[in-house]
Amino acid sequence: MSPVTELIPHRPPFLFVDEIVSQSADSLVAKRTWRADEDFYKGHYPGAPITPGVLLCEAVFQTGGLLMARLAQAAGAKPGEGVPLLAKVTEVRFRNPVYPGDTVLIEAKKKEAMGGFTMMSGSVKKADGTRVLTVDFSVAWKVPEAGR
Repeated sequence: MSPVTELIPHRPPFLFVDEIVSQSADSLVAKRTWRADEDFYKGHYPGAPITPGVLLCEAVFQTGGLLMARLAQAAGAKPGEGVPLLAKVTEVRFRNPVYPGDTVLIEAKKKEAMGGFTMMSGSVKKADGTRVLTVDFSVAWKVPEAGR
């Protein structure tokens, strides 16, 4: 398993983070290369493939989950204890498209934690620094109930 799959429960074909690039006390940067053979490009859009915005957002949310998992481990949690659950998404702004073959840097920053929720901001930039999107979101870290 990679460090990414040790921290969050997502797996291909619904894993949109390739590796962790860096981390600070309140942020984490990950990287993803969008591969031309990914199945969704067949329909979005035939002959002119573009990465769906919802999947770019999901890459940010998964990066936020990675940050929360690392913070939970620093607080004494064992790997695999809990999963990130998206609670709220606001202020999504798309600036530039992402095409097959593009590599992006994905950043999630912790803004504040309150009442079991962590408010975060996220961004995606292409490797050359071109801004792709920004988004604010909230995540709860939950331990699944036994038997589910």
